[in-house]
Amino acid sequence: MDVGIQTLFASHGWQDITDGQVYREDTRLALLAEELGFDCVWAVEHHFYDYSFCPDNTEWLASIAGRTSRIDVGTAAVIMPWNEPLRVAEKIALLDHIAEGRVRFGMGRGLSRREYSHFRAIEMDESRGRFDEGSAMVVAALESGFIEGDGPYYPQPRTPIRPAPERSFVGRTYAVATSDDSIEAAARLRAAMVMFADRSWKGRLPSVLKWRELYEQFHGEAPPPPLICDFVYCHTDQDVAAERGPQYIASYLESVLEHYEIMGDHFQGTEGYAAYAAAAGALKRMGSTGFLEGFLDATAHGTPEQIIAKYRARWELLGPFEAAPSFRFGGIPFEQAEASMRLFAAEVLPELKSWS
Repeated sequence: MDVGIQTLFASHGWQDITDGQVYREDTRLALLAEELGFDCVWAVEHHFYDYSFCPDNTEWLASIAGRTSRIDVGTAAVIMPWNEPLRVAEKIALLDHIAEGRVRFGMGRGLSRREYSHFRAIEMDESRGRFDEGSAMVVAALESGFIEGDGPYYPQPRTPIRPAPERSFVGRTYAVATSDDSIEAAARLRAAMVMFADRSWKGRLPSVLKWRELYEQFHGEAPPPPLICDFVYCHTDQDVAAERGPQYIASYLESVLEHYEIMGDHFQGTEGYAAYAAAAGALKRMGSTGFLEGFLDATAHGTPEQIIAKYRARWELLGPFEAAPSFRFGGIPFEQAEASMRLFAAEVLPELKSWS
Protein backbone atom coordinates (compact mmCIF):
# COMPACT_ATOMS: atom_id res chain seq x y z
CA MET A 1 0.00 0.00 0.00
CA ASP A 2 1.32 3.42 -0.98
CA VAL A 3 1.19 5.92 1.93
CA GLY A 4 2.17 9.57 1.70
CA ILE A 5 1.44 12.65 3.78
CA GLN A 6 -0.74 15.64 2.89
CA THR A 7 0.36 19.17 3.73
CA LEU A 8 -2.38 21.76 4.29
CA PHE A 9 -0.50 25.02 5.10
CA ALA A 10 -3.24 26.09 7.54
CA SER A 11 -3.28 28.59 10.39
CA HIS A 12 -6.90 28.15 11.51
CA GLY A 13 -7.00 26.84 15.07
CA TRP A 14 -3.62 28.17 16.17
CA GLN A 15 -3.25 31.38 18.18
CA ASP A 16 -0.60 33.96 17.34
CA ILE A 17 0.95 31.87 14.56
CA THR A 18 2.70 33.55 11.66
CA ASP A 19 2.53 32.46 8.05
CA GLY A 20 6.26 31.79 8.19
CA GLN A 21 5.82 29.43 11.14
CA VAL A 22 3.13 27.53 9.22
CA TYR A 23 5.56 26.93 6.39
CA ARG A 24 8.45 26.01 8.67
CA GLU A 25 6.33 23.41 10.46
CA ASP A 26 4.87 21.87 7.31
CA THR A 27 8.32 21.79 5.71
CA ARG A 28 9.79 20.02 8.75
CA LEU A 29 7.10 17.34 8.55
CA ALA A 30 7.61 16.96 4.80
CA LEU A 31 11.34 16.37 5.21
CA LEU A 32 10.70 14.02 8.12
CA ALA A 33 8.36 11.98 5.88
CA GLU A 34 11.26 10.67 3.82
CA GLU A 35 13.21 9.67 6.93
CA LEU A 36 10.17 7.81 8.32
CA GLY A 37 9.49 5.82 5.15
CA PHE A 38 6.46 7.54 3.64
CA ASP A 39 6.08 7.35 -0.14
CA CYS A 40 4.99 10.85 -1.17
CA VAL A 41 4.62 14.44 0.04
CA TRP A 42 1.35 15.88 -1.28
CA ALA A 43 0.79 19.65 -1.31
CA VAL A 44 -2.52 21.48 -1.74
CA GLU A 45 -3.19 24.69 -3.66
CA HIS A 46 -5.22 27.29 -1.77
CA HIS A 47 -5.18 31.07 -1.56
CA PHE A 48 -5.80 34.05 0.71
CA TYR A 49 -7.34 32.54 3.88
CA ASP A 50 -6.21 30.82 7.09
CA TYR A 51 -8.05 27.68 6.00
CA SER A 52 -5.03 27.01 3.79
CA PHE A 53 -2.60 29.09 1.76
CA CYS A 54 -0.21 27.67 -0.80
CA PRO A 55 -0.45 29.77 -3.95
CA ASP A 56 2.06 27.63 -5.89
CA ASN A 57 2.48 24.07 -4.70
CA THR A 58 4.95 23.26 -7.50
CA GLU A 59 7.36 25.88 -6.16
CA TRP A 60 7.22 24.51 -2.61
CA LEU A 61 7.51 20.92 -3.84
CA ALA A 62 10.62 21.85 -5.83
CA SER A 63 12.27 22.87 -2.57
CA ILE A 64 11.25 19.56 -0.97
CA ALA A 65 12.51 17.59 -3.98
CA GLY A 66 15.85 19.39 -3.77
CA ARG A 67 16.27 18.40 -0.11
CA THR A 68 15.25 14.75 -0.48
CA SER A 69 16.42 11.83 -2.59
CA ARG A 70 13.77 9.10 -2.47
CA ILE A 71 10.28 10.34 -1.62
CA ASP A 72 7.85 11.39 -4.36
CA VAL A 73 6.30 14.86 -4.46
CA GLY A 74 2.71 15.40 -5.60
CA THR A 75 0.23 18.20 -6.26
CA ALA A 76 -3.08 17.59 -4.49
CA ALA A 77 -4.05 19.49 -6.36
CA VAL A 78 -3.29 22.15 -8.98
CA ILE A 79 -6.62 23.97 -9.32
CA MET A 80 -6.88 24.11 -13.08
CA PRO A 81 -9.39 26.98 -13.53
CA TRP A 82 -7.02 29.28 -11.61
CA ASN A 83 -4.00 28.42 -13.76
CA GLU A 84 -3.07 28.81 -17.43
CA PRO A 85 -2.63 25.31 -18.93
CA LEU A 86 0.59 26.30 -20.70
CA ARG A 87 2.15 27.40 -17.40
CA VAL A 88 0.93 24.29 -15.59
CA ALA A 89 2.52 22.02 -18.19
CA GLU A 90 5.80 23.95 -18.00
CA LYS A 91 5.89 23.89 -14.19
CA ILE A 92 5.10 20.18 -13.90
CA ALA A 93 7.67 19.27 -16.55
CA LEU A 94 10.30 21.42 -14.82
CA LEU A 95 9.45 19.98 -11.40
CA ASP A 96 9.79 16.45 -12.78
CA HIS A 97 13.30 17.26 -14.02
CA ILE A 98 14.27 18.73 -10.66
CA ALA A 99 12.81 15.71 -8.83
CA GLU A 100 14.28 13.26 -11.36
CA GLY A 101 10.99 11.57 -12.06
CA ARG A 102 9.53 11.67 -8.55
CA VAL A 103 6.48 13.84 -9.41
CA ARG A 104 2.83 12.89 -9.18
CA PHE A 105 0.48 15.34 -10.88
CA GLY A 106 -2.92 15.91 -9.26
CA MET A 107 -5.63 18.30 -10.51
CA GLY A 108 -8.86 19.80 -9.17
CA ARG A 109 -11.39 22.47 -10.13
CA GLY A 110 -11.99 24.35 -6.85
CA LEU A 111 -14.99 24.61 -4.54
CA SER A 112 -14.51 27.84 -2.60
CA ARG A 113 -16.58 30.84 -3.71
CA ARG A 114 -14.37 33.03 -1.51
CA GLU A 115 -11.25 32.03 -3.41
CA TYR A 116 -12.90 32.34 -6.83
CA SER A 117 -14.04 35.88 -5.98
CA HIS A 118 -10.43 37.13 -5.99
CA PHE A 119 -9.64 35.72 -9.44
CA ARG A 120 -11.42 38.55 -11.18
CA ALA A 121 -11.47 37.19 -14.73
CA ILE A 122 -12.57 33.68 -13.72
CA GLU A 123 -16.17 32.87 -12.88
CA MET A 124 -17.00 29.88 -10.69
CA ASP A 125 -19.74 28.96 -13.19
CA GLU A 126 -16.98 28.29 -15.71
CA SER A 127 -15.03 25.87 -13.52
CA ARG A 128 -16.33 22.69 -15.15
CA GLY A 129 -15.57 23.85 -18.67
CA ARG A 130 -12.20 25.34 -17.73
CA PHE A 131 -11.17 22.19 -15.88
CA ASP A 132 -12.17 19.81 -18.65
CA GLU A 133 -10.51 21.86 -21.36
CA GLY A 134 -7.33 22.81 -19.49
CA SER A 135 -6.67 19.44 -17.85
CA ALA A 136 -6.92 17.57 -21.16
CA MET A 137 -4.44 20.03 -22.71
CA VAL A 138 -1.91 19.56 -19.90
CA VAL A 139 -2.19 15.77 -19.79
CA ALA A 140 -1.62 15.61 -23.55
CA ALA A 141 1.28 18.08 -23.36
CA LEU A 142 3.10 16.09 -20.69
CA GLU A 143 3.01 13.04 -22.99
CA SER A 144 3.77 14.73 -26.33
CA GLY A 145 6.01 17.63 -25.29
CA PHE A 146 3.74 20.12 -27.07
CA ILE A 147 0.64 21.97 -25.86
CA GLU A 148 -2.17 23.14 -28.10
CA GLY A 149 -5.88 23.80 -27.88
CA ASP A 150 -8.81 25.25 -29.81
CA GLY A 151 -11.38 25.49 -27.01
CA PRO A 152 -13.27 28.60 -25.88
CA TYR A 153 -11.22 29.17 -22.72
CA TYR A 154 -7.65 28.38 -23.73
CA PRO A 155 -7.06 28.78 -27.48
CA GLN A 156 -3.40 27.81 -27.76
CA PRO A 157 -1.23 27.46 -30.85
CA ARG A 158 1.04 24.42 -30.85
CA THR A 159 3.88 25.30 -28.48
CA PRO A 160 6.82 23.22 -27.22
CA ILE A 161 7.18 22.54 -23.51
CA ARG A 162 10.76 23.23 -22.39
CA PRO A 163 12.38 21.59 -20.62
CA ALA A 164 10.69 18.80 -22.54
CA PRO A 165 9.04 16.06 -20.48
CA GLU A 166 11.27 12.96 -20.41
CA ARG A 167 8.97 10.49 -18.64
CA SER A 168 5.35 9.52 -19.14
CA PHE A 169 2.82 10.63 -16.52
CA VAL A 170 0.62 7.59 -17.12
CA GLY A 171 0.23 6.09 -13.65
CA ARG A 172 1.30 9.38 -12.07
CA THR A 173 -1.85 11.42 -12.78
CA TYR A 174 -4.58 12.13 -10.21
CA ALA A 175 -7.81 14.15 -10.15
CA VAL A 176 -10.09 15.15 -7.28
CA ALA A 177 -13.45 13.49 -7.95
CA THR A 178 -16.57 13.96 -5.85
CA SER A 179 -19.45 14.85 -8.17
CA ASP A 180 -20.57 12.60 -11.03
CA ASP A 181 -19.07 14.83 -13.71
CA SER A 182 -15.74 15.00 -11.83
CA ILE A 183 -15.70 11.20 -11.58
CA GLU A 184 -16.17 10.92 -15.33
CA ALA A 185 -13.53 13.60 -15.95
CA ALA A 186 -10.99 11.73 -13.81
CA ALA A 187 -11.68 8.52 -15.71
CA ARG A 188 -11.31 10.24 -19.09
CA LEU A 189 -8.00 11.76 -18.00
CA ARG A 190 -6.66 8.31 -17.07
CA ALA A 191 -6.28 9.70 -13.57
CA ALA A 192 -6.52 8.10 -10.15
CA MET A 193 -9.58 9.27 -8.24
CA VAL A 194 -8.77 11.51 -5.24
CA MET A 195 -11.16 11.60 -2.26
CA PHE A 196 -11.20 13.06 1.23
CA ALA A 197 -12.19 11.07 4.32
CA ASP A 198 -15.20 13.21 5.17
CA ARG A 199 -18.28 10.98 4.87
CA SER A 200 -19.53 7.39 4.95
CA TRP A 201 -17.39 5.03 2.89
CA LYS A 202 -20.37 2.81 2.25
CA GLY A 203 -22.07 5.84 0.72
CA ARG A 204 -18.97 6.59 -1.39
CA LEU A 205 -18.65 3.07 -2.77
CA PRO A 206 -21.00 3.63 -5.77
CA SER A 207 -18.84 6.59 -6.88
CA VAL A 208 -15.67 4.51 -6.69
CA LEU A 209 -17.28 1.69 -8.65
CA LYS A 210 -18.52 4.13 -11.30
CA TRP A 211 -15.04 5.63 -11.71
CA ARG A 212 -13.50 2.16 -12.06
CA GLU A 213 -16.09 1.15 -14.66
CA LEU A 214 -15.61 4.32 -16.71
CA TYR A 215 -11.81 4.12 -16.48
CA GLU A 216 -11.79 0.60 -17.90
CA GLN A 217 -14.36 1.57 -20.53
CA PHE A 218 -12.28 4.55 -21.74
CA HIS A 219 -8.82 2.96 -21.58
CA GLY A 220 -9.30 -0.79 -21.78
CA GLU A 221 -7.26 -1.44 -18.65
CA ALA A 222 -7.78 -1.78 -14.92
CA PRO A 223 -7.71 1.53 -13.01
CA PRO A 224 -5.06 2.36 -10.41
CA PRO A 225 -5.99 2.54 -6.72
CA PRO A 226 -7.80 5.72 -5.67
CA LEU A 227 -6.08 8.16 -3.30
CA ILE A 228 -7.73 8.95 0.05
CA CYS A 229 -6.71 11.93 2.18
CA ASP A 230 -7.23 11.46 5.92
CA PHE A 231 -6.95 13.67 9.00
CA VAL A 232 -5.02 11.62 11.54
CA TYR A 233 -4.29 11.99 15.22
CA CYS A 234 -2.37 8.98 16.52
CA HIS A 235 -1.57 8.38 20.20
CA THR A 236 -0.72 5.32 22.31
CA ASP A 237 -3.25 6.24 25.00
CA GLN A 238 -6.80 5.51 23.87
CA ASP A 239 -8.32 8.11 26.20
CA VAL A 240 -5.93 10.84 25.04
CA ALA A 241 -6.60 9.99 21.41
CA ALA A 242 -10.36 10.01 22.03
CA GLU A 243 -10.13 13.45 23.62
CA ARG A 244 -7.67 15.23 21.35
CA GLY A 245 -8.44 13.68 17.97
CA PRO A 246 -12.08 14.83 17.77
CA GLN A 247 -11.08 18.23 19.20
CA TYR A 248 -8.59 18.95 16.42
CA ILE A 249 -10.76 17.43 13.72
CA ALA A 250 -13.71 19.56 14.90
CA SER A 251 -11.51 22.65 14.67
CA TYR A 252 -10.49 21.70 11.14
CA LEU A 253 -14.10 20.99 10.19
CA GLU A 254 -15.04 24.45 11.49
CA SER A 255 -12.62 25.94 8.96
CA VAL A 256 -14.08 23.73 6.20
CA LEU A 257 -17.62 24.95 6.88
CA GLU A 258 -16.45 28.57 6.93
CA HIS A 259 -14.19 28.39 3.88
CA TYR A 260 -16.40 26.39 1.55
CA GLU A 261 -19.75 27.64 2.88
CA ILE A 262 -20.83 24.00 2.60
CA MET A 263 -24.34 24.66 3.88
CA GLY A 264 -24.84 27.77 1.79
CA ASP A 265 -27.44 28.29 -0.92
CA HIS A 266 -25.02 29.65 -3.52
CA PHE A 267 -24.34 26.22 -5.08
CA GLN A 268 -27.94 26.15 -6.34
CA GLY A 269 -27.26 29.01 -8.72
CA THR A 270 -23.74 27.98 -9.74
CA GLU A 271 -23.36 25.96 -12.91
CA GLY A 272 -21.54 22.67 -12.44
CA TYR A 273 -22.20 22.37 -8.69
CA ALA A 274 -25.60 20.66 -8.58
CA ALA A 275 -24.19 17.79 -6.52
CA TYR A 276 -22.95 20.24 -3.90
CA ALA A 277 -26.32 22.00 -3.84
CA ALA A 278 -27.97 18.68 -3.03
CA ALA A 279 -25.32 17.93 -0.40
CA ALA A 280 -25.85 21.35 1.19
CA GLY A 281 -29.51 20.59 1.71
CA ALA A 282 -28.69 17.25 3.30
CA LEU A 283 -26.11 18.85 5.58
CA LYS A 284 -28.58 21.49 6.71
CA ARG A 285 -30.94 18.74 7.77
CA MET A 286 -28.11 16.87 9.45
CA GLY A 287 -26.61 19.92 11.18
CA SER A 288 -22.97 20.59 12.01
CA THR A 289 -23.04 18.02 14.83
CA GLY A 290 -24.16 15.28 12.48
CA PHE A 291 -21.58 16.37 9.92
CA LEU A 292 -18.85 16.09 12.55
CA GLU A 293 -20.02 12.63 13.61
CA GLY A 294 -19.88 11.45 10.00
CA PHE A 295 -16.48 13.03 9.51
CA LEU A 296 -15.07 11.38 12.64
CA ASP A 297 -16.46 8.02 11.58
CA ALA A 298 -14.90 8.28 8.10
CA THR A 299 -11.40 9.45 8.98
CA ALA A 300 -8.69 7.44 10.76
CA HIS A 301 -7.72 8.63 14.23
CA GLY A 302 -7.05 6.92 17.57
CA THR A 303 -4.47 4.43 18.77
CA PRO A 304 -2.33 2.63 16.16
CA GLU A 305 -4.52 -0.45 16.53
CA GLN A 306 -7.71 1.57 16.03
CA ILE A 307 -6.30 3.31 12.96
CA ILE A 308 -5.22 0.01 11.41
CA ALA A 309 -8.69 -1.39 12.03
CA LYS A 310 -10.30 1.61 10.29
CA TYR A 311 -8.00 1.28 7.28
CA ARG A 312 -8.64 -2.48 7.13
CA ALA A 313 -12.42 -1.99 7.13
CA ARG A 314 -12.09 0.61 4.38
CA TRP A 315 -9.80 -1.67 2.35
CA GLU A 316 -12.24 -4.55 2.61
CA LEU A 317 -15.09 -2.32 1.43
CA LEU A 318 -13.40 -0.32 -1.33
CA GLY A 319 -10.51 -2.53 -2.34
CA PRO A 320 -6.89 -1.30 -2.59
CA PHE A 321 -6.28 2.43 -2.20
CA GLU A 322 -3.43 4.85 -1.61
CA ALA A 323 -3.43 6.92 1.59
CA ALA A 324 -2.34 10.49 2.29
CA PRO A 325 -2.85 11.24 6.00
CA SER A 326 -2.48 14.81 7.21
CA PHE A 327 -0.92 15.19 10.66
CA ARG A 328 -0.97 18.98 11.08
CA PHE A 329 -4.44 20.57 11.10
CA GLY A 330 -7.00 22.20 13.40
CA GLY A 331 -4.54 23.80 15.83
CA ILE A 332 -2.49 20.71 16.72
CA PRO A 333 0.68 21.87 18.51
CA PHE A 334 3.68 20.99 16.37
CA GLU A 335 5.17 18.67 18.98
CA GLN A 336 1.94 16.64 19.03
CA ALA A 337 1.74 16.58 15.23
CA GLU A 338 5.30 15.28 14.98
CA ALA A 339 4.75 12.69 17.72
CA SER A 340 1.54 11.52 16.01
CA MET A 341 3.35 11.19 12.68
CA ARG A 342 6.29 9.31 14.21
CA LEU A 343 3.99 6.87 16.02
CA PHE A 344 1.96 6.31 12.85
CA ALA A 345 5.18 5.63 10.93
CA ALA A 346 6.47 3.21 13.56
CA GLU A 347 3.33 1.17 14.20
CA VAL A 348 0.77 1.78 11.44
CA LEU A 349 2.89 2.31 8.33
CA PRO A 350 4.59 -1.13 8.32
CA GLU A 351 1.21 -2.85 8.53
CA LEU A 352 -0.30 -0.77 5.71
CA LYS A 353 2.70 -1.28 3.45
CA SER A 354 2.37 -5.04 3.87
CA TRP A 355 -1.06 -4.96 2.17
CA SER A 356 -1.12 -5.63 -1.55
